[in-house]
Amino acid sequence: MDGSKGVERSSARKRPIRAKEGSAQEGSGSDSEEDRNGVMRGVVEDEHRTGGTKRPRSRGQEGTREGTREETRSGEARQKGGVSRSGSRQKGRLFVEEPGGRRPFMRGIMVHSLMARGVPFDEASRTANQVRERLRGREVVSKLDIVTEVRQLLGDGPFLEDERLPLPVDILVTGKGAGQPFSKGVLSQSLLAAAIDPHDAFDVAREIEVGLIRSGNRSIERRELRRLAYEALGRNFGAQAAERYRIWRAYEDPERPVLILLGGTAGVGKTTLGLEVAHRLGIGRVLSSDSVRQIMRIMLSPELAPAIHGSSYDAHQLFPAETLGDDPVIEGFRAQTATVSVGIRASMDRAVAENASMVMDGVSIMPGVIDLAPYERVADVIFLMVASLDSEAFANRFASRAQHQARRGSHRYLENLEAILKIQDHLLEAADRYDVPIVDNDSFDRAVLLIVRHVTETLRKKGAFDAQELL
Repeated sequence: MDGSKGVERSSARKRPIRAKEGSAQEGSGSDSEEDRNGVMRGVVEDEHRTGGTKRPRSRGQEGTREGTREETRSGEARQKGGVSRSGSRQKGRLFVEEPGGRRPFMRGIMVHSLMARGVPFDEASRTANQVRERLRGREVVSKLDIVTEVRQLLGDGPFLEDERLPLPVDILVTGKGAGQPFSKGVLSQSLLAAAIDPHDAFDVAREIEVGLIRSGNRSIERRELRRLAYEALGRNFGAQAAERYRIWRAYEDPERPVLILLGGTAGVGKTTLGLEVAHRLGIGRVLSSDSVRQIMRIMLSPELAPAIHGSSYDAHQLFPAETLGDDPVIEGFRAQTATVSVGIRASMDRAVAENASMVMDGVSIMPGVIDLAPYERVADVIFLMVASLDSEAFANRFASRAQHQARRGSHRYLENLEAILKIQDHLLEAADRYDVPIVDNDSFDRAVLLIVRHVTETLRKKGAFDAQELL
């Protein structure tokens, strides 16, 4: 393992780590309609750019009984070098003089321009409001007038070349098949395989994009882009992170699929973890054993397969008491697992047949029940057990769900917490017996990183490829 304290084979209790989510507030709601239109169009104003923009028509010009006369007056106004603004909305408007003509001053355009120069949104919004107020009362201004006001408010910082973020340009990524446009979002998503924070991945992708733009290149070979990403990760996060990225890129077009199995008792967070891990690794196929069980319920009647018609923690209630052993909860759970595992194996077989990597989670994914030997030569199967080793935190999680997710039936989890914890102990014992690593989901972000690191480290140890050839 990659030095991970969260991948354990012990039952030590831990306190949960709660992540706080921030929220961004938007600017003042007093912007005019033209201001909002400017933001929606995403046009960036720059004193180095030239050319006119389309002049949006005011509401007074549409749907009126005097449409013909309005259009006539509009044409006359344009011949005089102005812009048509019929009615009272014409009065007091500020226009920007450009080589191609005049256009209305729009706060949203200035906000985008300042953000492109590295000014934070809140400060950009405040500055745009101040510039508009300082220029109010003037009919026409030049771009130099606007730049002068901005310099007085913010100084020369936003105009220094080194601090300015280049505007997006079209860069083509070439390689197998037709080339594709460079996407900072796609690149940052692929960098998540290095087991780094999403914000850090975006910063690295932006660093690479800025370098490409400043170099003047308008196309780059895919292998070269990987090399730049590998080197950037090494500079910013060290050799291990860079190596994880390089290893996972080898499985972009694999000879055999990677099947990631996440077991764990009910409510431990398997599905949420599975979805996030699949996203960070770019795996498009995600499946839960709950879905497999639901399909089997339609096919198999309660009389034929009673265990699958209940939950893992109350399946024993569907059997006559005399048919179960000394521990009814575990006996019922194992009966359900034995039946659902048939569908799990079928899902794995399908993924192998289609050579499609997959993340699958579920309480019925139990070590020792699913025979993994047949998959050794056709797939890379990586099995982990997800747990919540702090029973108090586990109970608090269910209580929170019951309060905020009433339709999910979380109150049933609280009522059956003892059975759920008993099943978890049974799964952890099986994981220890079959040498399956255990991930304590005490912190979601940390657990995701540990799983991604374990996946890439496992593939590195198998060494069935030459990762150096990727660069």
